[in-house]
Amino acid sequence: IFSLEKVYCLAPSFRAEKSRTRRHLHEFWHLEIEAAWYKLNDLINETEKYLKKVLERVIENDKSLLEFLGRDLKPLKNAIEKDWQRIKYEEAIEILQKKGLKIEYGNDLGADEEKVLTLEFEVPIFVTHYPRKLKAFYMKESGNGKTVENFDLLAPEGYGEIIGGSEREDNYDILLNKIKEWNLPVENYKWYLDLRKYGSVPHSGWGLGVERLLMWICKLDHIRETLPFPRLRETEILI
Repeated sequence: IFSLEKVYCLAPSFRAEKSRTRRHLHEFWHLEIEAAWYKLNDLINETEKYLKKVLERVIENDKSLLEFLGRDLKPLKNAIEKDWQRIKYEEAIEILQKKGLKIEYGNDLGADEEKVLTLEFEVPIFVTHYPRKLKAFYMKESGNGKTVENFDLLAPEGYGEIIGGSEREDNYDILLNKIKEWNLPVENYKWYLDLRKYGSVPHSGWGLGVERLLMWICKLDHIRETLPFPRLRETEILI
């Protein structure tokens, strides 16, 4: 990004956590973008514009395939035509509490909580400004020091998170202190720190799970249906 300003990478990623649910794969296709000078609102605006274009192209080029799958196109067209919802994490907690869920400020949003939120709105939801302790050390803190400049994008119809993004911390000293606070081995992040040590620029980025996006677009019941040969953790091979 120092020379090109906007960069992307599309490559397989491997999940470290032992998650085995209808929306987790051991190996998944990961689209990552990073852009210099972008603040959180810039990133959110570009994300909405980008995914609306993806939906337009899919409907334009693959309408017959969606119809073959029995996909109702109305929710996808709503997502193209309407502005997407933007709420802060604390607002999300209040909505969930009013819905009767036992969740407190400081708790992370899991699949059940995300499903409830997405059923409240017809369009994707940007949930922003999570507590700093819930998110990665490299996310830039908000002015209050309690939250970070981040978002999770939740797909509607109960599908939940498809993108996680944030402003990145570009200050060397702050980043070093946060690595220590998170009890991470500083030596392992020396190369990452060097990217700030010798000069940096404000920047933001996100990661998108391609199969999760496809799962929502096609309205599939399980993420394994997005791939011909899905890699699931601890899967038995049946012959």
